[in-house]
Amino acid sequence: MKRVWLPALLFALLAFAAVKAEDELDVDGIVEEDLGKSRDGSRTDDEVVQREEEAIQLDGLNAAQIKDIREKSEKHVFQAEVNRMMKLIINSLYKNKEIFLRELISNASDALDKIRLMSLTNEDAMASNEELTIKIKSDKEKNMLHITDTGIGMTKEELVKNLGTIAKSGTSEFLSKMTDVQTEAESSSELIGQFGVGFYSAFLVADKVIVTTKHNNGTQHIWESDSNEFSVVEDPRGDTLGRGTTITLVLKEEASDYLELETIKNLIKKYSQFINFPIYLWASKTETVEEPIEEDAEATEEPEKETPEEEAEVEEEEENKDKPKTKKVEKTVWDWELMNDIKPIWQRQAKEVEEDEYNAFYKTFSKDSDDPLAHIHFTAEGEVTFKSILFVPTSAPRGLFDEYGSKKNDYIKLFVRRVFITDDFNDMMPKYLNFVKGVVDSDDLPLNVSRETLQQHKLLKVIRKKLVRKTLDMIKKIAEATYNDKFWKEFGTNIKLGVIEDHSNRTRLAKLLRFQTSNSETVLASLEEYVERMKEKQDKIYFMAGTSRKEAEASPFVERLLKKGYEVIYLTEPVDEYCVQALPEFDGKRFQNVAKEGIKFDESDMAKEKRETLEKNFEPLTTWLKDKALKDKIEKAILSQRLTNSPCALVASQYGWSGNMERIMKAQAYQTGKDISTNYYASQKKTLEINPKHPLIKQMLNRVNDDAEDQTASDLAMVLFETATLRSGYQLVDTKSYGDRIERMLRLSMNVPLDEQVEEEPEEEPEEEPAEDDSEDKDDIVDDDDDEETTKSNKEEL
Repeated sequence: MKRVWLPALLFALLAFAAVKAEDELDVDGIVEEDLGKSRDGSRTDDEVVQREEEAIQLDGLNAAQIKDIREKSEKHVFQAEVNRMMKLIINSLYKNKEIFLRELISNASDALDKIRLMSLTNEDAMASNEELTIKIKSDKEKNMLHITDTGIGMTKEELVKNLGTIAKSGTSEFLSKMTDVQTEAESSSELIGQFGVGFYSAFLVADKVIVTTKHNNGTQHIWESDSNEFSVVEDPRGDTLGRGTTITLVLKEEASDYLELETIKNLIKKYSQFINFPIYLWASKTETVEEPIEEDAEATEEPEKETPEEEAEVEEEEENKDKPKTKKVEKTVWDWELMNDIKPIWQRQAKEVEEDEYNAFYKTFSKDSDDPLAHIHFTAEGEVTFKSILFVPTSAPRGLFDEYGSKKNDYIKLFVRRVFITDDFNDMMPKYLNFVKGVVDSDDLPLNVSRETLQQHKLLKVIRKKLVRKTLDMIKKIAEATYNDKFWKEFGTNIKLGVIEDHSNRTRLAKLLRFQTSNSETVLASLEEYVERMKEKQDKIYFMAGTSRKEAEASPFVERLLKKGYEVIYLTEPVDEYCVQALPEFDGKRFQNVAKEGIKFDESDMAKEKRETLEKNFEPLTTWLKDKALKDKIEKAILSQRLTNSPCALVASQYGWSGNMERIMKAQAYQTGKDISTNYYASQKKTLEINPKHPLIKQMLNRVNDDAEDQTASDLAMVLFETATLRSGYQLVDTKSYGDRIERMLRLSMNVPLDEQVEEEPEEEPEEEPAEDDSEDKDDIVDDDDDEETTKSNKEEL
């Protein structure tokens, strides 16, 4: 028994040792020759496998080779400043991890730029590979992301120098040799370097970064790092790239989302869709293909009975019987998909771009279905050079004034060398131009910094200034009919807010204003047109504010002006009066609110003498109103030059509130009644202007001359004051007293005694309840008793 047991034990030990050896061999993993062949979707047909062979090669190394090259590789330690920079990048410089792909694509684009420029002076520079592309491939199984370019590549020395020291990308040396080289539409100054700060952003999402690169002047090398140290070794596979660089990121566990095709597509379209070189992504798509039907399968199908129609087509079928029969099958096919087919039209000359191209570009980047109302394409030079295209949409975006000033404005997209940086700028455009959409592409801004840092850059202020000027020029060139019918209806409030907020461009904005005026009921007028129509000796621009045109037209303040043929501007929107108050003058003409003091007309000596005589005759009434009847309610009482039909009006001082402004201020949501300035303006006394030609005023003068203590005259004065308060747009402080006075006036006019009381309604005597009700009540009581008994019995049953 022991003889049998010992060989069995020995055999088990040998088997266990063999299994363990295999396990140890798999520690480093067996690397497949081709990443694509490991994907399920790539096994669909032979053509896909063939295309996979053209895809990005990973390692093509077995476990022993990997172990060997790691042992033979040169180990290096990052310079101290590199370690500090990587900590800075990870903790503060890049707060948005997704930009790592933007940076790596930008570096790839720079490498392609270098080899393209070099090929202008060296015909053999691109001999190994004529293609200039960037290819991105995701490998979920191995948790890897690959970015490959066919750019200039790096030698071993450049790998150590460029990736081991900060900002030593070789760009400065390269530019010094290529300063005289220019391409068709670009200059070598556009290059930003093979690798700079941006390369290290890869460690935001990767535990390990592997760089495989091949330069025309060297052999293919592999650079590998875990952010603590790096190693460089010659690639034992030889020259697999031909020329260029492949960056392989071994992603962190929390960064696995960046392996998803949709995520990669979105990031490319967001940041890099305007890169000069084509960017391809290894992606899958479902295609419907026709496959031949096998004869065995066809034979198993049951023959169907022929209908008369089918019999008629027998001859046709016989003609086609020689053709092979096929069936449609859906298959998943993997191939390179172009991601950046939209060209940056702002890089072209404006005269070379067609109108349809502008419209198509606008719809693509703005996601708007309508054509823009206007656009401007320009290149700004000077302290900062940038190219830009700005658009005015046909209709205002929804919620344009929701959270005005604090809401994110993402309509202006900032690019640096065609690489999208951000659209999250509060200062790229002023608040009142938050409807303008467009792109700005500058070569003078730093690419490798965060949005927060870039926002403080001094050049942004210069860009903002030029953008505003160009935007106002674009708006000014919109045809008058289109401007009034479309632009002003959608964005008129924005222009008015601009007059209030933008002091430096106030004159330009004032020319864009449009208002309703007494000159036309339908056509809006500009201030320039108003000034052209002014009377010969008119030195002020007259305006009247109200809740509507009808209210403004009916105001007592415009009576004399309209009668004399003066044009009056009607301000009917809440922001209008603020806007005009912010304008000190226009074309040398000051603004005059007709609801305030300061209305004076040019008059002859005779008219002036007649007015002075009237003032002297009505002095008893004006003094009586100020000192007795309306004491503590008005500042003073004077004869009016602006009234024709109304008996009187209440006029504010030059720095006081008009009735319209008082209504707006008191309707503010944050109004608490405790604001000192608000209370000051609201409590200011106003001037009562009376019309000496009105019969009521004449009769009141007679009563005051006869008896200054006349109660009816006092009541009439108070009613006239309160009526003038309402007609002038102000609110009454005591509406009850006003109602009582109106009632008293009505009693007197209708000969109703003032002390006659309202007839009281007689009290109704309670009716005696009939006997039937008693019986009903008793029945109700009995019913209630029955209900109680029923409830009690139910409880006992429970």
